[in-house]
Amino acid sequence: MAELSYGAALERLRGAQKTAKGVSLYSRYVNRPLGRRLAAAAYRLRLTPNQVTVVSAVFSFAGVAAVAALPPSWPLAVGVYAALVLGFALDSADGQLARLRGRSSPAGEWLDHTVDCAKITALHGAVLIAFYRHFQLPSDGWLLLPLVFQLAAVLVFFGGLLTDKLKPRPAAAPAAAPQAPPSRLRAVALLPVDYGVMCAVFLLLGDERAFRLGYAALCCAYVAFCAAFSVKWFRELSAVNADSAARS
Repeated sequence: MAELSYGAALERLRGAQKTAKGVSLYSRYVNRPLGRRLAAAAYRLRLTPNQVTVVSAVFSFAGVAAVAALPPSWPLAVGVYAALVLGFALDSADGQLARLRGRSSPAGEWLDHTVDCAKITALHGAVLIAFYRHFQLPSDGWLLLPLVFQLAAVLVFFGGLLTDKLKPRPAAAPAAAPQAPPSRLRAVALLPVDYGVMCAVFLLLGDERAFRLGYAALCCAYVAFCAAFSVKWFRELSAVNADSAARS
């Protein structure tokens, strides 16, 4: 295939986006478009999707390390937010670049999901370290908060990923069949469990109390969504099992 210009690569990426169904407003209107531009730039730089995944990990873990190592301040808040957001956008860019180059692979998908799981786990571990080293906490009970948040976030990530792998793929719809537009209400409702929104909480790192309260509120949202999603996913997979038994 002839080498595309940046503009041509960007245009081709616009026409090869994944469905917006089940995607929050942030991912739809901020992270994916930013990732698309980074994917086009990576294409021009002749980077591979796996190399983009590694660059994403570097930015993400730089932000994580800064949370654990440095005392809270407004410059830290901006720096951590920038690193996490750029890492998240590059996480979108690697998949988009893979589709553009036609180089999707099981190994690349494994690397992508492994990095995602590692950064989610490490981020809340870094908050725990920051709480212990740098924060003046009202009580030691606050040290449990990052552990609860970490558990809920990992379960949401792993449960959703595993459910997607276990559910049978639906038959392709006829080309002429109209596709229902994705629900905007659902996209808004999913904002609390979007990683980009979690990144935004770190903008509060300049004020210890504001960060604690914002982080705690988001933790409560994650716990609620984790419970709701778990029930939903279990019912969906139970229905798949019942359908299979009825056909056999």
